[in-house]
This record gives sequence, structure tokens and C-alpha cells, in this order.
Amino acid sequence: MDAPSRPSPDFKHSFHALGEGFFAPHKPMPVKAPEFIMLNRDLADQIGMESDWLASPEGLAMVSGNRLPASARSLAMVYGGHQFGHWVPRLGDGRALLLGELIGHDGIRRDVQLKGSGPTPYSRGGDGRSSIGPVVREYLGSEAMAALGIPTTRSLAAVSTGEEVFRDRPEPGGILCRVATSHVRIGTFEYFARRGDDRRVAVLADYVIDRHFQELIACEGRYLDFLKQVTERTADLVAQWMLVGFIHGVMNTDNLSIVGETIDYGPFGYLDAFDPTTAYSYIDRRGRYAWNRQPMIAQWNLSRLAESLLGLIDENESAAVSRANQALDHFKPRFESRFHAGLNAKMGLADVRPGDAELAMDLLERMHAQQADMTLTFRRLGCLDSCDAGRDQSVRELFNEPESFDAWAIDWRQRLAVENRPDADRCKAMNAVNPAFILRNHLAQQAVDAAIEKLDFEPMRRLNRVLGRPYEDQPEHADLARPPRPEERVLHTFCGT
Repeated sequence: MDAPSRPSPDFKHSFHALGEGFFAPHKPMPVKAPEFIMLNRDLADQIGMESDWLASPEGLAMVSGNRLPASARSLAMVYGGHQFGHWVPRLGDGRALLLGELIGHDGIRRDVQLKGSGPTPYSRGGDGRSSIGPVVREYLGSEAMAALGIPTTRSLAAVSTGEEVFRDRPEPGGILCRVATSHVRIGTFEYFARRGDDRRVAVLADYVIDRHFQELIACEGRYLDFLKQVTERTADLVAQWMLVGFIHGVMNTDNLSIVGETIDYGPFGYLDAFDPTTAYSYIDRRGRYAWNRQPMIAQWNLSRLAESLLGLIDENESAAVSRANQALDHFKPRFESRFHAGLNAKMGLADVRPGDAELAMDLLERMHAQQADMTLTFRRLGCLDSCDAGRDQSVRELFNEPESFDAWAIDWRQRLAVENRPDADRCKAMNAVNPAFILRNHLAQQAVDAAIEKLDFEPMRRLNRVLGRPYEDQPEHADLARPPRPEERVLHTFCGT
């Protein structure tokens, strides 16, 4: 008896329905010998795709671009963007194709996209392919971010193609199948606004509101409220990034999602020794996108969105500018509230009181001066006794001059005493916000090197398993929690195109 057939995905196409000008229909380029590297069954089930179908030859054919389900309509989205502050009028999906949308068991509609599936009309002379290295990095980066509880695109599958791509040298090719609540970016709005296409700006805004901000549909001032909500979501996201030491690396307006998700994992990295001016991206020579500049850049990007929406906010330009600026003014207090509340939680403080921000910044400044590891400092802080400084060695040893931590810990313990919370309760709460494991840059690089040099994906798979439980100690994997040795340090990261 033949095995029962498994249902293929039933893709929907709300973005396709926007019509001409928003995308270019395009087919993926087949590859020679695709094989699964990673398969995210849990995510498949969540988004409404049959996981057994995804693991089947038909599923492999889809995520490699060799044969799409009948319900798919592949297209490349168009957008522009400010790249390092300079306007580029047309970018678009140069190596990615949107297959359609799936409605999950939670009722949420999500995009499914192939990345590295061949050239598109927006490839600008590129081959539209991806080396296996960026596929490994984005799969690990997005899934680690999701496990940390931070909004992000997700990775559904990663495949090797059996073909080579040529960068500085021949490298094995790969394709990532990723999932997002939306692939619309600030740069999508800019593209139409800067072409003077007011009609399509309005169509796009109505589409995004209807799909992602339905509570605003009936609001008279929905476009201004939309700007406010995007501003607040972005402020929340950047605060969450910074609290775990994440540096996006390329916060161009075409890489900032309209729904407040982390998107486009390129030259990203995580802080080891705390230095707020760190920027890993090899092309970011002036530190435009450094850890401590991310809030400012996010607000700058949101200003470009506001400019694109002015004609919808008010017919009177002066009034529109004034109202948009009021919406943008929400960013700083929202970010600071979320960031400092997060720092309080990381320090084990249950509420926010005067002087807490100064206490947190004092710790960060000492960590910077003493080259203390950010992740381990906060994680180990949760294990300390609120009364007995004699047990502080696990944190003290992270500071070049341990006396610097000792001086701060006196003030910290005085603040803890105000709340008088049991240490066991405080430790549990701190371990829930201070990860034991992050995707350290040297570990990501080791996984990439193994994949490129040997087609060995076990380092990637092990990392993915451990990073899926970042707030658990997992002593058997303690080697993945330690900072890099001097010879392992990664000073530069690359976008991978």
C-alpha cells in the first residue's frame, strides 16, 4: 500500500495582490544536488506547514528552488534604502524570492522566502547565490535570537546546493528558507515616496496596516498612529538587542523591518569584552552602526519613514512635519524606559528607583575599563550572595582589576537590601534575562569555517541545539559559554553577499 500523501503548503498572496510596481515575478534557478543541512520542524508546524512534507523530497525541492508547490508564486520585492546614510534609489531582493504567505495555527500570516536562490531583476550584476557561510550564520543568528525571546525573522531550512559559488575563492553554495511576519522595510516606503509615487505609498501603508496593525484600520489618524507604533516597536527591539550585546552591523533603512523584527543577518556580532563603541562590520570603518549608536541610527531611519508618510499624515506639509516629529519624539523615552528597565532586571532589581540608571551605567563603565565579558558578568552576578562578598570571585576574575568590581558591588548590595528579596528568587529572575549562552562571534566563525572547508555541519548543529536553550546552564557545553581566547577573537564580520 502506498504511503498517504502529505499536503503541500497552501500559500496565500496578499503582497502579490498589490500588483505591478511592488515586485517582479521571478522563478528560482534550480541547483545541482541539494541536501538538507538543517530542518526546523517545530517552526514548520507553527506556521501551518506539514513538517513531514517539508522533510520529504518535495519539501527539499521547494527550499532549494528546484520545484515549487503549485500554490507558490515566487517574486522579488522592490525597495530602496539609505546605505550608510547615502540614498540608493533601487535595491530590491537581489538574491531572494518570496514564495507566498502561510497562515499558522496561531492565525498569524507569515512570509516564506528563499535566500540565495539565484539572480533576480534586482541583482545589480550579482549571481543571486549564497555561499554556505552566510546561510550558516543567518540560520544560527536568527534561531538564537528567537530563543532569546527577541522578535526576529526565523530559519525554516538550510540546504547545500552541490554547486560552487565564486567570491574571493570558490566556496560551496547554500540556500536559506526563512520566515518573517513581514519583509516590508522602511526602504520599501522610501522607494515609492522618493519617486513621487504617492498612490503606491498609500497602497503600501494601507496594506501594512491591514495586515499588521489591524487595530488602526478604523482610526481617523491611522497613518500617524502607524508611525507611532513602528517607532515604539523599533525602540523596543533596539533596547532588547543592546541588553544582550547584539550589534546588527548594517542598520540601513532597507534592513529595518516595518514590524519591529530583526531582519537581514549579515555582519552582525555580539559583544565579548564590553566596549560600547564596538562595530564588527568590516565596511563600517567609522563605527556608524556601533553598539552604542544603534538607538540614534534607529531614530534616524524612522525619520526617513516619517518623511515618506508626510502626505498621508496631513495635507498641510507644515502640520504633517509637526505631527510626525511628535510621533518620532516617542522613540527616546520609549527606548530609555525599556533599556533601563532591562538593565535593572539584569542586575536583579525588581523595580525601578532613583539612582538605578546611574548604578547600571557605573557597572557598564567599569566593565569597559576592565575589559570584562558582558554576558558572563551579568550571568554570574545572579549567583552572588546579597550579603557575603566573599563569594564574588567568579565575577571578580572577569575584571582586569577586581577591586573595580568590589567597589561597585558595595553600592549594588546596598540597593538589593532595599528590596530584601530572597537570593533564590532573585537568582531565578536574573537567570531568566541573563543568557548563559550567546552566539559568540568565534563560535559562529568556527561553524562557518567547518561548513566551507569540510562541509561539516556538526559544529552548526551543536551550536543550534545549545543556543535553543540560552538561559539554561548546560554544564556539559560549558566550552560554548566561555569568551574567545586572544587567538580566537573575531574583529571583523562580513555581509556575505
